[in-house]
Amino acid sequence: MKYILVTGGVISGIGKGVIASSIGTVLKSCGVRVTSIKIDPYINIDAGTFSPYEHGEVFVLDDGGEVDLDLGNYERFLDVKLHRDNNITTGKIYQQVIARERKGDYLGKTVQVVPHITDAIQEWVENVAKIPVDGDLKEPDVCVIELGGTIGDIEGMPFVEAFRQFQFRVKRENFCSLHVSLIPEPKTTGEQKTKPTQNSVRELRGLGIAPDLIMCRSQSALQQNVKEKISMFCHVEPGQVIGVHDVSSIYRVPLMLEEQNVVDYLTERLHLKCSASAKPRKFLAKWRDLADRYDRMLKEVTIALVGKYTKLEDAYASVIKALKHAALACNHRLNLKCIEAADLEVTTQKEDPVRYHEAWQQLCSSNGILVPGGFGSRGTEGKIMAINHARKNGKPFLGVCLGLQCAVIEFARNELNWTDAHSTEFNPKTEHPVVIEMPEHNPGNLGGTMRLGLRKTIFKPEIKSKLRLLYGNPDYIEERHRHRYEVNPDIIKQLEDKGMKFAGQDIEGERMEIMEIPAHPYFVAVQYHPEYISRPLKPSPPYLGLLLASCGKLENFIAKECKLSPRSALCSSDSDISSDDQMEADA
Repeated sequence: MKYILVTGGVISGIGKGVIASSIGTVLKSCGVRVTSIKIDPYINIDAGTFSPYEHGEVFVLDDGGEVDLDLGNYERFLDVKLHRDNNITTGKIYQQVIARERKGDYLGKTVQVVPHITDAIQEWVENVAKIPVDGDLKEPDVCVIELGGTIGDIEGMPFVEAFRQFQFRVKRENFCSLHVSLIPEPKTTGEQKTKPTQNSVRELRGLGIAPDLIMCRSQSALQQNVKEKISMFCHVEPGQVIGVHDVSSIYRVPLMLEEQNVVDYLTERLHLKCSASAKPRKFLAKWRDLADRYDRMLKEVTIALVGKYTKLEDAYASVIKALKHAALACNHRLNLKCIEAADLEVTTQKEDPVRYHEAWQQLCSSNGILVPGGFGSRGTEGKIMAINHARKNGKPFLGVCLGLQCAVIEFARNELNWTDAHSTEFNPKTEHPVVIEMPEHNPGNLGGTMRLGLRKTIFKPEIKSKLRLLYGNPDYIEERHRHRYEVNPDIIKQLEDKGMKFAGQDIEGERMEIMEIPAHPYFVAVQYHPEYISRPLKPSPPYLGLLLASCGKLENFIAKECKLSPRSALCSSDSDISSDDQMEADA
């Protein structure tokens, strides 16, 4: 097993996740099997109880693991399926060590950070790195490990020490270190500054890890003299200093690394053997074609995202990427309008009429509306009003998780005349509880107690479903879930009698998974989170339907039997590359 450690310096949020994913992508182009591990030094057991403002979205895996959003980047770039143990936290490590101590596994020794915590980290990495992630039973060849945070953070010190020891445990030829650092360009001087990177590398080397590659993040392309200066002061060859400047899309990052011979260096440094059947040039041609089409799109489609965490884009990272994947398939540039749900409410009209009218103007001028998942009562009435606008005006709408629940509440209030209809999450005393808590939910703990992970949704054969056609007309689908409330099964008949149809349900037939209004151009909501398994060349069907309907292409697309183009998964080396306008022609 080969290990590549990715660390960061100067500031957090520098792009380690995208760079780590891109490293895996260019290695995979050579036929190397790649897995990924994300290390988060916080003490939480997992990301499930985070506020989206604190750490961005919570990404959910097939096995129900609630993990850091960077694992979503790994899955999308590498087209793999990771596991909850691919996300390591300080909380998980300490929980494991303390449990061992309680059982007496340490034979009365004093349990310390070194060696017990550091040993536990190394053992965890070695065990997880061997788990297959490509859908077969073959062990990965390379494990890319991203260490979250910034070098020098006190909470990250045990992990840095663990990897200082780890490089000797697995031998130098099996361990490589990449350090991602910032090259600031102050407007006052207009030149690229290397001092922060020098200090960061010096601190990393002082902790016992000498970086093999230094990834320099900058606004503009890294200048040659700057590269030579970093080489001289950071004890690496100029070829080991890699420039990663801002580009038009993240699809260009793997290409940028490949152009600077990163694959050649890693292959030589780690003694990697590329697969004889691999076609790296053809594989990366797909990424180049993808990036070029993204840059050249002229038509635009406007989607209003009505949520409650709109101040931080990372709170809806997978949702936004799924929208971009679908827009790319439709050959349209996505113009995303993030609208704070509370701004659509009557109380905002009284307190701040300008903000209220601006929010409604953005909503009304959009081509389609998306209401994503969320928790808590703030903004709920605004979401319900946005859904009412979409339903009454024939505007394409997609609801996800809470978006489905709000759509049911809106329909019950306005079509069944249940004016107090609500969710018991927001109004436990309502006389018309159209959304209720699931029986198995454990109210004692919030972490890991929801309905989580990959589950089957069975399509009802008697209902003509647009979404079923978009999925390819299967009998069932499998999608990832994250919720603790559901549509009240006792009111399904009343809703369906009025025109709201539940086209999909769980395997037991108790939980409503897919809702549609057939008379509407595209009014669809799902209880699961389809954005989690969307891929750049395999857009999620519910999101694709929203974008197609918003572009006025849905009916024609369904008439063509829902075929995009010959493009398949990024990791399929023998699929054809179609022309730039093939997707638009097929749609």
